[in-house]
Amino acid sequence: MKKITVLLAEDHMVVREGFRKMLELEDDLEVIGEAQDGRQAVALAKKLHPDVVLMDIAMPLLNGLEATGQILKATPGARIIMLSAHSDDAYVQNATASGAVGFLLKQISAHDVCRAIREVNQGKTFFSPAISRHFNRLNPLLSGRPGALNSKTADLTSREKEVLQLIAEGKANKETALELGIGIKTVEKHREHLMQKLDIHDTAGLTRYAIATGVIESSVQLTIV
Repeated sequence: MKKITVLLAEDHMVVREGFRKMLELEDDLEVIGEAQDGRQAVALAKKLHPDVVLMDIAMPLLNGLEATGQILKATPGARIIMLSAHSDDAYVQNATASGAVGFLLKQISAHDVCRAIREVNQGKTFFSPAISRHFNRLNPLLSGRPGALNSKTADLTSREKEVLQLIAEGKANKETALELGIGIKTVEKHREHLMQKLDIHDTAGLTRYAIATGVIESSVQLTIV
C-alpha cells in the first residue's frame, strides 16, 4: 500500500511533534518533512513533493497563505490543508483563495485530522465540522471556481504581502530588507504602496489589518483529542 506523504508546516515544535506522533499511528500516512516557517515549508515542498501539506495559516517570515501560493506554483499536485484558531469568513475565504482545499480549526480531533488528509488526497475538500455549515457560502471550490481574497488584499503584490507580514511582526525596515534580500529604500517604497492601496497610514493600522485578514494571528495552542 502506497502511503500518503505529509509535510507538516507549523512554527511551534510541540504542536509539530503532536501531529507527527499522531500521524505515525496511522498505517497509510507518513510524515516526510517538518517546517517551522513558511519559507522552509516552500523549500521542503519543492524538494520532497508531498501529497498533502498541513499548513499553519500564521507562521513567521512567510505566512501560510503566501506559502501555499508558492508551493502550488512549484508543485501543483500538492493538496494543502490550512490550520487556524479562527473560523472568521475572511480566514476561510483567504485560505481557499490561496489554493487550500481544506481548513481545520486548531481545536480538532485526531480522527478528523486523519480523515481530512485522506479526503483531500482523493481530490475532495474538507472543512472542520464546526464550520462545515458554511461550505456553500465560504468555499467556492465546491462550485469549481477559485475563491476571492479580500479585494484590497488581492490588489497587493506577493512582495507587498511579505512586507506587510514583516511589518506586522514588528520588523524594522532594515530587518525587513535583510530578510527579503532587498534594499531599505525598496522596503520603504513597498510600505508606501501598502498604505496607499489599503488606505491605512500607520504601522498599528497595518498590523490590525494583517491580523484581521489572517496574514498573522495571535499565538495559539493546538489541542488534539
